[in-house]
Amino acid sequence: MEHDPSRYEQILYTVDENVATITLNRPEQRNTVTYRVLDELIDAFTRAGADDDVRAVVVTGGSGRFFSAGTDLSSGDGFNAASAGFKPLRGGTRDVGGELALLIYDLPKPVIAAVNGTAVGIGITMILPMDVRIAADDARFGLPFARRGIIPESCASFFLPRIVGISRAVEWAVTGRIFEASEALDAGLVHQLLPAADVLPRAREIAIEIARNTSAVSVALTRQLMWKLLDADHPIEANRLESQALLALGRMADVAEGVAAFREKRPPAFTLRPGRDLPGFYPWWTTPPFEDPSFGDPKPEPPV
Repeated sequence: MEHDPSRYEQILYTVDENVATITLNRPEQRNTVTYRVLDELIDAFTRAGADDDVRAVVVTGGSGRFFSAGTDLSSGDGFNAASAGFKPLRGGTRDVGGELALLIYDLPKPVIAAVNGTAVGIGITMILPMDVRIAADDARFGLPFARRGIIPESCASFFLPRIVGISRAVEWAVTGRIFEASEALDAGLVHQLLPAADVLPRAREIAIEIARNTSAVSVALTRQLMWKLLDADHPIEANRLESQALLALGRMADVAEGVAAFREKRPPAFTLRPGRDLPGFYPWWTTPPFEDPSFGDPKPEPPV
């Protein structure tokens, strides 16, 4: 098992059986998120994405009652509305949570959220670009942004309606109400509910199944085909990209190995790695640059 406790202060990062586990590690603060947490998460996901020994990523809040209670509203390294010269984007013009969401969105590895307990605010929005979300059956969820005078972040306005539908997404976001795990399951926000103690083992079980039985290059292509074609104008776009992928993969060693392993009734020994073996057309998408918003001076508050 690889474990590097010196690199991070507010998360944990381990690699075991080709699965990277990222743990939010502020239990005394209910795993609330600071900018330091976001920076460490961005570093950890970048690290996992570049490491060909990592086949899947699991994200958890540990063993406590909270996956994350949202943004730290009291820390000087958080969204501190009480501070002088309040600057919600760390003094810049870009939401750092959105940077994390886009990194996960483009990752060549599947990501599994093991939501061990209550998830509120960014505790929900950070898991939206993840692929499988498993939650504790006693977890509670909420998007309280409008109750704080702000709006959902981390690209939630893109991801949430695609996951749960526009009506449910808007209702959750504009009321800011807390809802139970059963409602999250019914809406498709989470994939499965389990007793809290079983959430992380189940997430690891899925991740290890991926690591042991699938081609890393096939998984990378499959994940990105699914995500990037969500907004395709016509299924012909899927036909075009799938044809390119099949032609490329047909010339690679993992196909022969996969067929041989099936015929010989043995586990496959795939050798291709995303870091060196993805076909030349990958990535086929272009990420538009982030342009600093320039909206001029805010309108003055109306007189009381």
